[in-house]
Amino acid sequence: MRSSTPSVARRRSGVALAALTVLLVFAGAEVKSREAGLSVPDWPLSYGKLWPNMVGGVFYEHGHRTIAATIGLLTVLLAVWTQRTESRAWVRRLAWTAVGVVCLQGLLGGLTVRYKLPPWLSASHGTLAQVFLCTVTALAYACSREFADAPARFAELRAGRTRALRAALVAVAAIFVQLLLGAWMRHNEAGLAVPFFPVSADGSLLPEHVDRLVWIHMAHRTFAIVVFALVWRAALIVPRRLPHLLDHASWLAGLVFVQGVLGASVVWTGKQPIVTSLHVANGAALLATAFLFSLRCARVPRDERPGVPEPAPAPWGEAA
Repeated sequence: MRSSTPSVARRRSGVALAALTVLLVFAGAEVKSREAGLSVPDWPLSYGKLWPNMVGGVFYEHGHRTIAATIGLLTVLLAVWTQRTESRAWVRRLAWTAVGVVCLQGLLGGLTVRYKLPPWLSASHGTLAQVFLCTVTALAYACSREFADAPARFAELRAGRTRALRAALVAVAAIFVQLLLGAWMRHNEAGLAVPFFPVSADGSLLPEHVDRLVWIHMAHRTFAIVVFALVWRAALIVPRRLPHLLDHASWLAGLVFVQGVLGASVVWTGKQPIVTSLHVANGAALLATAFLFSLRCARVPRDERPGVPEPAPAPWGEAA
């Protein structure tokens, strides 16, 4: 029987699927970090087999495909489960949207192999993974107890909702743009176009020879400052207006700090594969955390009373 009541099992399944997607992003990053993208030159089979010899780059490429196929199957199962048990039509549509996105993601992955890894296609493949991650994050949240209870539970916080939500959404948009820039830089082989951080031994921001790859690299590096500022802004503003999100804000601030350290470490280690892949995966986790942050802000009911000014923010200690 269909129901709109919170489903612990479906929520946990959605959370597990989101976690697997972050793992998939890491596995995909490992394929690129270890230049294993064409270790398996055919698709959808691998050397004409369902399971080739897992040696060399094949381990990373076919391993990535295996995780992706598992996620695709689990997404279909979750959508069927949702279709049979969920009364809210929009949640059922969201579940099938996730299926559509994961199918398109698989197709893009195959095309990157067939067309020998063109940068724009590889970057699109990586970016769509972030869209899928946000979709399953929303699906998991829609099945949670907080989603069901928030309109009544947090009604007294409605006056602070607008500014909190705006700050959270701006942070999400900035992170997504940064991931686009990072994918473009990575697939254009510009990760070490500027081989020092923050400056060279003589204090220069740019190398002596400046070309297109340097500008691609610097776009990603410069916008990272914007992302850091906007995420920390959201992490400070939101809990002052919506105190129940203080712990979430702390996680968000911590993840963006880790992301900055990992980004610098990519340069310092000369793109050591594990460090580089962790940087990519942590970026996905940061996006999902920020997106969920914005969803939780949005779930606080709107203040529809005319002419009611937004109250001054409470001191940080009170919010805590």
